[in-house]
Amino acid sequence: MQVSPSKELSPYIKHYLFLDNKEIAIQKLRLFSDGNTGVVFSLKSKLISEISNDEVKKYLPTSFLYGQLHGFKDIYSENETSLIIVVFQPNGIYQLLGIPATEFQDSIIPVEEVFDQKVTALQEKLFQQNNQTRVELLNHFFRNLINNKLVSNQSIINNSLHFILTNKGDFSVKQLVEHTGYTERHLERKFKESIGLNPKKFGNVIRLHHFLKLLKNRSDATNLTAICYDAGFSDQSHLIKDFRKHTGISPREYLFNSRKLANNLIKTFPVSTF
Repeated sequence: MQVSPSKELSPYIKHYLFLDNKEIAIQKLRLFSDGNTGVVFSLKSKLISEISNDEVKKYLPTSFLYGQLHGFKDIYSENETSLIIVVFQPNGIYQLLGIPATEFQDSIIPVEEVFDQKVTALQEKLFQQNNQTRVELLNHFFRNLINNKLVSNQSIINNSLHFILTNKGDFSVKQLVEHTGYTERHLERKFKESIGLNPKKFGNVIRLHHFLKLLKNRSDATNLTAICYDAGFSDQSHLIKDFRKHTGISPREYLFNSRKLANNLIKTFPVSTF
C-alpha cells in the first residue's frame, strides 16, 4: 500500500509504503536505486544483510536509513515481515537534515544515528498501531523535524529535477547546463550535496525506471526493442548492460524471475532457462 504524506511534507517525502509478507521461508530481496533515499521500519522481524556459506546471519538494524545506491543490495527475510518505508524526494533527506547526501551513499545506517532520540519513541508507537494511525504518527514526526530546520535554497536542484523528470532521464549534461545557466561543475557539486549522485547518474536511474514503467504497461504486441528505444536507449545491448549494472539481472529475468514489491525492491526467484 502506498500513501502520500501530508501536503506540507510533499517537498521532502514522496510517499510511505506499507509492505507485508507472511512467508516464513528465507527469501532474497533486492534493493536497487530509484533516485531516492529511504527509511525502513521493520515491525515484526529484523531483515538480514548477509548470510555466509556456513549460514551465519548478519542482521540489519530494526529501523534504518539507506542512501543513494550505485548498484544494488541483497537483503533477506526469514520470517513474516511488516515493513514501513519512508521514501524521500531525491533531495528530501538533505533538506530535512542539512547533511550532504554523499555521507549516506551506498550505506545502511541505524535511524538512531541519523535522527534525534525522538525516533525511538516513534518506533515503539509504530509497532502498536494500525496503518492509518501510523501515517498520522509519521506525518507528526516529520512535521516537527521541518519546523526546526532552516529552509535551504533548492531552486537550482528543483529546476534541474523538473527538467530531468520531464525528459524521463533522456538528456545530455550540455542540455542541462543550457537549461539552468549554471556550469557543469557547479551542477555536479550541488547534485552530489543534495541528492548524492551527479546529474548524469541520476538521469540514468530515472531513465531506467521509465523503461520499467513502459515494460509494466506494455501490450502483448510490443517487443523489448521498441520499449528500449522509447525509453531513450540507443540499442538493446546498451539497455541490458545498464539494467544489469543497476539491478544485477537482465530485463527478462526481471519479468519472469522476480516479483515486484516496490519500484526499487524485488523478490528474486531461481533463474529458469527459456
